[in-house]
Amino acid sequence: MTEQNSLPQLHLGVFFTGVGPQLIWTDPEAPSHTEFETFVGIAQSLERGLFDAFFLGEGLRVRENRGKVFDLDVAGRPDAITQLSALAAVTERIGLVATQNTTYNYPADLARRLASLDLLSDGRAGWNIVTTDNAWTGANFRHGGWLEHERRYERAGQFVEAAKELWASWAPDAVAPDGQAASWARPGSAGLVERDSDLVRLRATATVPGSRQGRPVLFQAGDSDGGRELAARHADVVFSANTEYAKAVAYAADLRDRLARHGRTPDALRILPGASVVLGDTAADAEEKARWVRGEQVNGVRALAFLEQYWGTDLSAYDPDGPLPDIEPSEGELDPSRGTISIERRSGKQALIRKWRDLASERGLSIRELVLEVSPGHPSFVGTPSAVADEWARYVTTRAVDGFNLLPHLLPASVTDIVDKLVPELQERGVYRTAYRGTTLREHLDLPPL
Repeated sequence: MTEQNSLPQLHLGVFFTGVGPQLIWTDPEAPSHTEFETFVGIAQSLERGLFDAFFLGEGLRVRENRGKVFDLDVAGRPDAITQLSALAAVTERIGLVATQNTTYNYPADLARRLASLDLLSDGRAGWNIVTTDNAWTGANFRHGGWLEHERRYERAGQFVEAAKELWASWAPDAVAPDGQAASWARPGSAGLVERDSDLVRLRATATVPGSRQGRPVLFQAGDSDGGRELAARHADVVFSANTEYAKAVAYAADLRDRLARHGRTPDALRILPGASVVLGDTAADAEEKARWVRGEQVNGVRALAFLEQYWGTDLSAYDPDGPLPDIEPSEGELDPSRGTISIERRSGKQALIRKWRDLASERGLSIRELVLEVSPGHPSFVGTPSAVADEWARYVTTRAVDGFNLLPHLLPASVTDIVDKLVPELQERGVYRTAYRGTTLREHLDLPPL
């Protein structure tokens, strides 16, 4: 349902990534990134701001650089489902979404853990479905790179189908309403689920009944063809990297065409691009803050580490504010088992570095300036709360997006800025709720009932 003015409503989540340079942990005001109180404070602030969901990112292995732990990243985050289960007890409405991998989990086990979170939170759980094909992660599971790259979404599809079947295997009226029944669960109300393929094998009965919303809400991220197909077939919410307006419109059109081919309506799926926001009292103030954010995210040590991935050698002797390394990179292409480099950059390394050298020469860029230019992480929206609210209202009223999944750069400041300054502007424009209208995550997202 929508607000009384019938304008489309913007849906918001915050993605607590877990690793990477996006989150500035070095600021003196930054809280601990492992203490429970930090997560409680953020989740409760988001609930005050009427956000749909709080997401936890999760990596199955600590990041590395040239075979050593990359200690510039935050590490040691608690398990996502464990953390969100604890947060369920200190929040009332906000959705709780766990990133969980379909490549290195087992369907019956993960379905049980996610269903438990959904049941204990009274219908507020979500699952951010991710895949991986790299041996770097798989080594933790004595599996190595067991799954070919092109098959990772094939396994994910079968995995999700099995999980959905398990969640649907309990009849809605299975559990006895009171102690007068002959048995706690009606005989035959929990069905057996069997799968037998080269990618997914199981024979299981679900151990818990469904929640108030039926099952966890399914989130999926991926701009590849395989990722879009998985989203069109199974997802309730999809993330994308398309925050620029024209690209967002094109992405939405493509995904809605795919939905139709799978017999689903446009309203069966919410599109929430991942986005970062920098707000200021004036446009100039916001731009200055955005420059500071990028400077903190890509400091000198991080800039050298970024290039080390491509050169394949220790560059610590080089001045990050000096010219690019005067040595040639190693001959080998980028190791696909590293897991931290985009697929399109894993091959063609030499040509990419030549392109970078030309760019640095043409514009007189230092190592750090080049990395600032070519590495991901530029803020998606920079401006005053009023200006950003105007832009977001255009996005949602034209259905370019259904909302955004926000990546904070500094805690708690990024969150409190949005809740206290941007949310009121969105409410004033009639594109953001003024109160929760339901209790479950599915209701917050205005998704059709199962």
